[in-house]
Amino acid sequence: MNEHAKDIAKKHFKRDWESLHEVERHVIDHVLEGTTASRLPKHLTDEKLTFGQRLADRMAAFGGSWPFIVIFLGALLFWVALNSLVLARVGLEFDHYPYILLNLFLSMLASLQAPVIMMSQNRQAEKDRQQALADYEVNLKAELEIRMMHDKVDELVQKRWAELLAIQEEQTGILRKMAAGK
Repeated sequence: MNEHAKDIAKKHFKRDWESLHEVERHVIDHVLEGTTASRLPKHLTDEKLTFGQRLADRMAAFGGSWPFIVIFLGALLFWVALNSLVLARVGLEFDHYPYILLNLFLSMLASLQAPVIMMSQNRQAEKDRQQALADYEVNLKAELEIRMMHDKVDELVQKRWAELLAIQEEQTGILRKMAAGK
């Protein structure tokens, strides 16, 4: 293990290298190598969805949209109007009030739609976790580099301050000699 990495861990994370989280070690490596921590999350680079996953995503997207709500409301109104107004007049209604068959279909639709939406949401949650981890790495690296730049600036200020004091003392000595020589 690089001693410089251990020093960074101790100084900026206030912990030993061994106690750092894998992400923190990865960020220190990026800083030392001078590479970027930003990357495309896995789901954007190599995701191969199965037919079922693509179907679940499309169904979840459509099931949570206004067109679905409008179409579904229209189908319900059509069902009620057909059974209560049109077919009831001629005595051919197949699902009279309280619409037990309609309730059965609605229950079946809900029992199929809920797991499909959950599959899509679970995959989206995993994508969000990967994105959050990638964002965390970038933010942590930026914070670490800013801290290290502050340390360098502080070091330069201290060094420059010492140089300025030396120059001031030299100038003061020259002025004293000039004042004493008059």
